[in-house]
Amino acid sequence: MKWNVDPVLLSLGPLAIRYYSLMFVIGFISMEKYVKGIFQRAGKDPNLVSTLTVYIIAGTFIGARLAHVLFYDPVYYFSNPFSIIKVWEGGLASHGGYAGVIISVVLFLRKHKGINFFWLMDAIAGPCLFVGSLIRIGNFFNSEIVGKVTDVPWAIIFERVDPLPRHPAQLYESIGYFTIALILAWMFRFKEEKLKTGTVLATAIILSFTFRFFIEFVKDNQSTISANLPINMGQLLSIGFVVFGLALLAKIRSKKD
Repeated sequence: MKWNVDPVLLSLGPLAIRYYSLMFVIGFISMEKYVKGIFQRAGKDPNLVSTLTVYIIAGTFIGARLAHVLFYDPVYYFSNPFSIIKVWEGGLASHGGYAGVIISVVLFLRKHKGINFFWLMDAIAGPCLFVGSLIRIGNFFNSEIVGKVTDVPWAIIFERVDPLPRHPAQLYESIGYFTIALILAWMFRFKEEKLKTGTVLATAIILSFTFRFFIEFVKDNQSTISANLPINMGQLLSIGFVVFGLALLAKIRSKKD
């Protein structure tokens, strides 16, 4: 299959609406609506969710951009510091986005006390992974984060990249994150009373970054730092997150009720 879709969905003079941006918008709107339902069922003020969403959006973009700059091509960005703010040229690292979400929730709760941090992280874990799933579809439309060359029957030729058949790694990740999002949403909705607070968050970290570690084997290397290493930067960062998730889960399970 050949893929050469224009990443711009609609042009209105100088304004261009891209599939990638549209996926972000759909994802965060869906997340806000879903989390509002959670707040209502929990007897919490659903109006707070709009503010929470703003924090999460800011944390996602800032964290993802900084991680990309620091871990994927620091030499270029430190040599061209103005390029750091050019997010429209691409370059968002999901590991940083994940960390940015956690930090943004901490900052949100400093101004809106009375909500348990781990309960809130459990509540948004599934919706955030759903957003991640949509973002990977946006990457697919952008013909970026492509997979390695392969001869599998479902290989795709990203004509905007080169004439070689490659793994549609973006779609693999999208399907994986969507599946994990469903698992997390099910855990929070139907198992919340049986699970210790924070379990869904820890599970989200472990599942998503274990999956990310293995999916990196079919993706082209994107970091200049890990170019000569046996595993790439995405895998190195994923290992750190998985270890953190396992430690968090162990700590949660060791707590007495």
